[in-house]
Amino acid sequence: MNLQTDSFLEYLKSERNYSPATIESYAKDLAEFRNFLEGQRLDPQWADVKADDVREWVIYMLDEQKLTASSVNRKLSALRTCYKYLRKMEVVKANPMEKVVAPKKKRPLPYFVRESDMDKLLELTAEDKTFKGVRDRLILLMFYETGIRRAELLGLTDASVDLKAKQIKVTGKRNKQRIVPFGDELEAGLLAYLDFRKTKTGLSNAPALFITEEGKPLNEAQVSKIVKDNLSMVTTMKKRSPHVLRHSFATAMLNNKADLTSIQKLLGHESVATTEVYTHVSFEDLKNEYKNAHPRK
Repeated sequence: MNLQTDSFLEYLKSERNYSPATIESYAKDLAEFRNFLEGQRLDPQWADVKADDVREWVIYMLDEQKLTASSVNRKLSALRTCYKYLRKMEVVKANPMEKVVAPKKKRPLPYFVRESDMDKLLELTAEDKTFKGVRDRLILLMFYETGIRRAELLGLTDASVDLKAKQIKVTGKRNKQRIVPFGDELEAGLLAYLDFRKTKTGLSNAPALFITEEGKPLNEAQVSKIVKDNLSMVTTMKKRSPHVLRHSFATAMLNNKADLTSIQKLLGHESVATTEVYTHVSFEDLKNEYKNAHPRK
């Protein structure tokens, strides 16, 4: 097994121009696989390795070594490349890697702000009656009550808002438009802001719905800073971005019995599979409640 391994590593160096770091990494991965086979009392010959042997190695790495799916997939990549070479050189007749499925990477759960913290934040920000205070609170409300993206918020104009119908027209990814309804609190916030904006800037038709005190449209960095600074008042989460408020909208909707397909349409997701990540967030909450409350946990 060592002889073929050395030949493979030399092939990567001389013919494939792999970097020394990659070759060293591959050598380490292949040595770990050989050691695993030896630990299983198997005679480590490349031609004798079966798909089940590789699967056992994957289970060992995930369960015993506690490696992440990304780390395991990287090691499998070394083994897969090696077997392609061995087949090319006719060292082996069959490639066991063709029957091995790589472990799926665990999708990280989205950050979100709890409803109680959002209630607290909106109460705190209601006290600021300056133009900036009224505008910034409205931005928080807009994200939290509609679930729109940062780019979608920046694309809003006065014409995007239908106060009578209590809805906004949003232009999402690939210029797809959707209608998102809103409630009484956001309506009141919009009316107060539009009145304040006209008084402050003298503009009856602003270039964008959300503008600076100088009358210029807000940019991405300014909106992100507004959200981050305000969320810092109620949470110490690492991520405090507009997208966190989008996640918070979806999670709050789901927790309050909204249909998953309806949430998908409101968020502008192409597939309901994308929206399903929020069911995992709610389940995490459910597990925490169980751990905190059940006497036999």
